[in-house]
Amino acid sequence: MKNSKFLWLFSLMLVLSIFLAACGDKEKATETTTDKPEDKTPTTEETAAPDEEQVLNLMQTAEIPTLDTSLVTDAVGLDLLNNINEGLYRLNQENVAIPAIAEEEPTISEDGLVYTFKLRDSNWSDGSPVTANDFEYAWKRAMNPDMASEYGPFMMNGVIKNASAISEGKMDFNELGVKALDEKTLEVTLEKPIPYFLSLMSFGTFYPLKEEFVKAQGDNYAKNSESLLYNGPFTLTNWDGTGLTWKLVKNDQYWDKDTVKLTEINYDVVKENATAVNLYTNGEKDRTGLTGEYAMQYADDPEKIVQPDTSIFWFKFNQERLGKKSPLANKNIREAISKAFNKEDLTNVVLANGSVPANYMIPKDFAFDADGNDFRDVNGDMATFNPEEAKAAWEKGLSELGVTELSLEILGGDTETSKKMDEYLKNQLETNLKGLKISLKEVPFSVRLELDTKQDYDIQVAGWGPDYQDPFTFLTLWETKGGNNQMSYSNPEYDQLLKDINGSLALDPVKRWEAMARAEKIIVDEDYAIAPIYQRGLVFLVKPYVKGIISHPFGGDYSYKWAYIEGKN
Repeated sequence: MKNSKFLWLFSLMLVLSIFLAACGDKEKATETTTDKPEDKTPTTEETAAPDEEQVLNLMQTAEIPTLDTSLVTDAVGLDLLNNINEGLYRLNQENVAIPAIAEEEPTISEDGLVYTFKLRDSNWSDGSPVTANDFEYAWKRAMNPDMASEYGPFMMNGVIKNASAISEGKMDFNELGVKALDEKTLEVTLEKPIPYFLSLMSFGTFYPLKEEFVKAQGDNYAKNSESLLYNGPFTLTNWDGTGLTWKLVKNDQYWDKDTVKLTEINYDVVKENATAVNLYTNGEKDRTGLTGEYAMQYADDPEKIVQPDTSIFWFKFNQERLGKKSPLANKNIREAISKAFNKEDLTNVVLANGSVPANYMIPKDFAFDADGNDFRDVNGDMATFNPEEAKAAWEKGLSELGVTELSLEILGGDTETSKKMDEYLKNQLETNLKGLKISLKEVPFSVRLELDTKQDYDIQVAGWGPDYQDPFTFLTLWETKGGNNQMSYSNPEYDQLLKDINGSLALDPVKRWEAMARAEKIIVDEDYAIAPIYQRGLVFLVKPYVKGIISHPFGGDYSYKWAYIEGKN
């Protein structure tokens, strides 16, 4: 996220009219080294030197779980989709959503419910045209219960007409409020006026899919680079569905191909920071994240970039594992763990990458009221590190459970940084909570997502990057039937607050603000449903010849549409 603040603009009639740069990642990989350098947008119209090889060499810290737009929920997948596909809108170099496959701004009905989009002439990578039916099919597919999409209902419920009823099984998914009037005209009907609706159109779930191609692929669809079609700046090659390497190649069928300067982007999955730094310093890679000792080692390097981020990482406490009530259903046990680890030492010594302790769920420098006040100022810090209070809650919880000790598992990532962090957390918890034995389960990101969906874990280190610039993007996670609530948490007061926030309080900015603050306090400081750990910061080394990479605070992390190489030779 850029250092400048985005001002949250309220009005009495359009309280939800937020300046939204775009939507973002539902679930971030549990890793603090995801590359996200400072925006290098050229300030004037620049072109790459003609004799420069336009090849960018990058690293990812995790494999690609999926590139099916109906199923993707992670940072890696959303980042790639942002570069190989395109929706009605795209974030530009200033992080403003502008028409992309939409030829121009839509026609909007007087009641604000019906949007009519005219599509520009654009093609899929196989040369066939992108049509309005491709959008209708993709959106309805995401709402088809057989797809078991998380983001379809998550993004469309309460927004697109009939989406909520479809999710509740009261209507067929084909009744979703999206319709192709002809090949170049798409009509979208909303459930209610949504002032930030056009910003949502840049998000991956709303990208088009060619029905004929998807159905021809059958179960093989999106399983590798050959079983996908592309309509964005690049196409994907050399991905077998599970591998640790892939490549993006300039898409000659892209409608705005003349803007794209890079001919290819080469990716390798590198999970060890030492290896990543070596690949960068020997010239094999053009960008790398830095953590811990490497962030300190390169503190004065002129190629180092530090960037704040709006992603929050936390412990998820699973109250019902595989259908069986767990010890974490006890609130005192959850409170004890929430207060039993030193976040300052974790961020300053273990991570050492610009991350800061998070004693909250809604990030700092993210949401602001009409007067510019940070939402973070309402509740301040909650559930802070306090060994004495942790011990008291622990002993009370053990007594209520009728035991003197507990064994719990922490589910985390398999990267070098994740392992170091989890070892630190294990030591802190076992030291400050006598009778607690922690085991660590360190798995690839795709496996963690699978275990999360099955609720096959005790405690999970997970994170969230906002989908839009409103505290509600975090609060909606923990609704009883929320999109990320794979931990059997439920609180009637909390559920009612969520209904009121975008319902009866929607036109009262002050009361809506207060209701969101109350909801955050319930989650973090009363029910201890989650235990916030840190707000991510990012440190990188970036080669000076890499120009024009655009980093986004929401949605896919980067756009390479405007990137180029200059001054390498």
